[in-house]
Amino acid sequence: MQPHPSITPLRHLLRAALLVISIGSVSAIPSIAAEPNVELHDYHIPAGPLSQVLSHFAADAGILLSADAALADGKTSPGLNGKYSIETGFKELLKGSGLRYQQQEKQRYTIVPNDIKTEVLPEIKVSAGDQNINLLPTPYAGEQIAKGVRLGILGNTSNLRAPFSTTSYTSVAIQNQQARTIAESINRDPSVRYTVAPGGNVDNLYIRGFPIWEGNSGEIAFDGIYGIAPNYRVRTEYVERIEVIKGPGALLFGISPNGSVGGVINIAPKRANKDVTTFTTSLISNNQAGGHLDIGRRFGTDSQFGIRFNGSYYNGDTATDKQSMEGHTGALALDYEGEHFRSTLDIILQKEHINAPTRPLMPSGISRMPGAPDGKRNVTQPWEWSDNKEQAILLRTEYDFNQYLSLFANVGTSSANVSRVYDSAPRLVTEQGTTQITPTYGVFDVARKTYDAGLRSKFQTGSIQHSVTFQTSVYRDQLDRALLAGTAVTSNIYDTMDYAKQHIAKPSYIPRIYDNQNTSFALVDAMSMLDDRLQISLGLRHQRIKTTNHNVLSASNNNNYDRSVSTPAIGIVVQPVKHLSLYANYIEGLSKGDIAPPAAVNYGEVLAPYKSKQYETGIKYDAGHFMTTMAVFQIEKPSGGLDNGVFSANGEQRNRGLELYSYGTLLPSLRAMGGITLIDSEITSAATSSLIGNRPIGTSKQQANLGVEWDSTFIQDMTLTADVIYTGSQYVNQANTLHIPSWTRIDVGARYQTSIAGRHTTLRATVQNLTDRAYWSGITSWGAVSPAIPRTFVLSASVDF
Repeated sequence: MQPHPSITPLRHLLRAALLVISIGSVSAIPSIAAEPNVELHDYHIPAGPLSQVLSHFAADAGILLSADAALADGKTSPGLNGKYSIETGFKELLKGSGLRYQQQEKQRYTIVPNDIKTEVLPEIKVSAGDQNINLLPTPYAGEQIAKGVRLGILGNTSNLRAPFSTTSYTSVAIQNQQARTIAESINRDPSVRYTVAPGGNVDNLYIRGFPIWEGNSGEIAFDGIYGIAPNYRVRTEYVERIEVIKGPGALLFGISPNGSVGGVINIAPKRANKDVTTFTTSLISNNQAGGHLDIGRRFGTDSQFGIRFNGSYYNGDTATDKQSMEGHTGALALDYEGEHFRSTLDIILQKEHINAPTRPLMPSGISRMPGAPDGKRNVTQPWEWSDNKEQAILLRTEYDFNQYLSLFANVGTSSANVSRVYDSAPRLVTEQGTTQITPTYGVFDVARKTYDAGLRSKFQTGSIQHSVTFQTSVYRDQLDRALLAGTAVTSNIYDTMDYAKQHIAKPSYIPRIYDNQNTSFALVDAMSMLDDRLQISLGLRHQRIKTTNHNVLSASNNNNYDRSVSTPAIGIVVQPVKHLSLYANYIEGLSKGDIAPPAAVNYGEVLAPYKSKQYETGIKYDAGHFMTTMAVFQIEKPSGGLDNGVFSANGEQRNRGLELYSYGTLLPSLRAMGGITLIDSEITSAATSSLIGNRPIGTSKQQANLGVEWDSTFIQDMTLTADVIYTGSQYVNQANTLHIPSWTRIDVGARYQTSIAGRHTTLRATVQNLTDRAYWSGITSWGAVSPAIPRTFVLSASVDF
């Protein structure tokens, strides 16, 4: 972790600037240096300019620190080594400086001259159950992973107290990795893989061997709510956290739009919890340049108002042949934090245009997979294109009646509008790499609305503490789609061929494909007893799924679906000692039942919703600077199939697995994250008996990751990074006759912090796929394969103002 020097504010802005901090944490260790009953931290902060040392201290202590930048000008500090509380640490660092610290609010401090009168501002008020919508768990040691996540209806939960396997990536980790989309960032988790053709316009994700986000699904939650995050690809410019909760999440978040069961990905947006003005420029192979502006301020007599804006623009050629990309992102996050009332408003806009977008290839009629092509190769025609426009708005509110009872209500809407000319499913038709592609003019319009409200209560019965939440929610979405095909062309993955441009007319009529409404009621009680050594969470969600699948040829043949089902969950956490947790859970997932196809004698019959089941147990150990989690799980997911002409729920996929994941600081200058996931995936039931016992499409037996960061001892303020990703072989079809081999990818990088023209500047360089290895990187749930990205260089410079 590198120090961040204080920043002089812009000339025409308020004088009060921010000593920008990144939040980290290490465990409390007893010390004679601090007062009794006060949490202590072990600090290893080198000497240097006072502004840098204080910023480093704030990051390690997990506090927000602000000051007039001029106060620290010309002052130095000997640093801090040893075990201190926040208060004693400040006193040591500020000795002889003529300055002192002043606590303004909970976890908020400022630096003032010794002769300034102390003014203590009110402490932040926290809603019942400590679930303030503006608060996030602080980062863990090393800053890459947070100390906890937000478990939907359960709210903020520390990793040790969560009865699930969870990971939350911080904005620091995202920025230092130079990840442009959330799919790129969470690929560092050994239980997560993303499948995307280089230069494609849709990201496909797997968790625990199950697909969770493909096409129009909208499976990413935003601030704990489905229906807000961009539909096809989520950019990282406005993301503060990427939270991964593994396993089905029907109770925690409600039914996901596409019924995914492998896990839930929730993104937490950046908010104005600190004053920040940062501009980042970037350059990506081959010649794609971009800029990103991040501005955040708090204002008001008690700093109750906050505004954070993130805007970016990028344009130029990519590392993929014939391809160029242009896009922009705008995200405005407003918040208000009063004594009893809190509110947030998020507005998001994403637009992206791609020339010659790539798509995964569908093997057709071949008995052996050809070797993977160079990732630069692009069988898409240079005149094919894609336009994606995504926009969303979300209003969240909370009101505390008293310290025991809070009311919350949220409302949001989003839309995705796509126009494109390309083949969404190009075929790979020979073992020599021949492809068949039919350029098609496609129009997709997705509209979503979400509403939810409820009560949170915190109370005690005898020796048991309760945190009870009741929630009711409504989620609606609809899809209009039209496709108009052009003329098929052939090409080859090793030697691409270009054809004259086809002038395909835009469809004149965009028919409705489906209308969907999910309504649910949920009640959960998180109980704590035996001095917090035992936590039990019990919950039940009742959901009604109502869908109309429109027949574009005849409205009289529309398929109407209206089913209800309840999904329970139980989670148990036992902490025999402070830093050790044993946990177990049983939780169910929910997916819409399939509709019998035209080939079935029961054509049009809608099957009951599929209930997936997860059993999981694990152990978590927090060494103070290094966290380790081990989990054993089993997920069973039903599916439909045709048997003797009758379509019924006669299929099932069962994934059993072992996960081992660790992260934190090994040494003050060395940070690491990584682990391994072993999955035994099997088709346990199927309409075709020959498939029983086979491995499902797209699952691998082994996946592993290792990422390290080392602060160089040879070049001050230089950090070197490396990531290694391994994925085992995967089957392309259910018959298990086609497969892609295992692969390993290596990414390396470096960053250097310096001062340019008095501005704190961070220079970053990353090389993705260092060895430029050609391999098939993954498979979609429908059996389409994607080549790996080619060797790609990413350069950026971030300047704080």
